[in-house]
Amino acid sequence: MANDLNTGHGGGTEKEVLLTYEGLKKIESELEYLRGPKKREVAERLKQAKAHGDLSENSEYDEARLESVQVEARIIEFETKLKNAHIIDEDEVSTEVVSIGSKVRLLDVEFKEEVEYRIVGSTEADPEQNKISNESPVGSALIGNKAGKTVDVQAPNGVLKFKILAISK
Repeated sequence: MANDLNTGHGGGTEKEVLLTYEGLKKIESELEYLRGPKKREVAERLKQAKAHGDLSENSEYDEARLESVQVEARIIEFETKLKNAHIIDEDEVSTEVVSIGSKVRLLDVEFKEEVEYRIVGSTEADPEQNKISNESPVGSALIGNKAGKTVDVQAPNGVLKFKILAISK
């Protein structure tokens, strides 16, 4: 039975993963690394730890085994993200209203400072790279608004005001 991710019908519980093309490539690259070099590295550590004898008191073996489990979990996590991925086509990103994939130049009204964010799905959010999630307070407040509009953002320490200066791809 097909899983309709937009309505939640179909018995599946997986959430649609919104990715830019750049985010898709990053996940594919990480998955390739985990399946190849990382898995071989952990397997070699397990082999070496087993060679030391008694596994019941072998901390090297326990650590390698734990890392092996963590690598497998990450592989499954990335495979699930890719299976549920919806790629944002940059050609379809509007410059009229803020949407996922948009670059948005803002003016922080209180501090009179300009900042630029890229709106991405939650999987790709990276505040250090100025990539904010469409589900974050700022991202969700910006979605659907046009350049020139001032938006209020509910933050833990009060309301922040941002004026949308420009929207680009």
